Amino acid sequence: MATNENLPPNVIKQLAKELKNLDESPPEGIKVGVNDDDFSNIYADIEGPAGTPYENGVFRMKLLLSHDFPHSPPKGYFLTKIFHPNIASNGEICVNTLKRDWNPSLGLRHILLVVRCLLIEPFPESALNEQAGKMLLENYEEYARHARLYTGIHAKPKPKFKSGAISESTTVLNVDQTNASILNVDQKTTATGAALPLPSPLAPSTTVSKGGNSHDQIATVVTMTETGVGGSTTAAAAATATALAPMPTMTTMQKKEGGVAKLQADKKKMDARKKSLKRL
Repeated sequence: MATNENLPPNVIKQLAKELKNLDESPPEGIKVGVNDDDFSNIYADIEGPAGTPYENGVFRMKLLLSHDFPHSPPKGYFLTKIFHPNIASNGEICVNTLKRDWNPSLGLRHILLVVRCLLIEPFPESALNEQAGKMLLENYEEYARHARLYTGIHAKPKPKFKSGAISESTTVLNVDQTNASILNVDQKTTATGAALPLPSPLAPSTTVSKGGNSHDQIATVVTMTETGVGGSTTAAAAATATALAPMPTMTTMQKKEGGVAKLQADKKKMDARKKSLKRL
């Protein structure tokens, strides 16, 4: 989840809208992604334009948005190593749009398009990589050879951004608000629960799972009875022993029930005979 602590809510809403638009209608040769840990880091994969030394390469870059964005421009960095006059060895991008020509009304789409155009038409006059700038002015073929070499080695296709990353980030405000509401409810529930008495660890459980083992059910009933009378650990132990005793089979139980019925019938006959003898 993005923290977004560095950016005010109104800026996040605007960025979310722009990112959703970029995801649904991406500029040619540009794919945007968002860092899940920090919404102020925006990543983009830029395809090398055809007809340039960067053709067939995929260059990953990032825009770092400061806490006062959009009043101050973002900082741009190439994460993929590239041989280019306007990109320093540490990846920093030098382009007027991100410096003196910055305007708060410029959106992310405009910035990314300017960076891609920089691969088509470099500006050696404001070079951060002096070697590349000098080579471009004096010997374009040598410059192009170096750029193609870097592209072939470093600008291989990158793993795709996580699917749905942008759509998840565009709803980050709602998610954060929902989480805050849930947190408040949890805190109230915890406070209420703290006042309720906790069950004694020695008290018997009256809950028996549906379809549970018959041994478990007998153990519960016997333990409740014994504990209610004596409340001693001996009674609980006896209940446990009873619960572990083997259960009688259905045939044995039927035989016992039949024997009891027979005894009752015999007793009725005896009572009838006694009454007859009294009459005589």
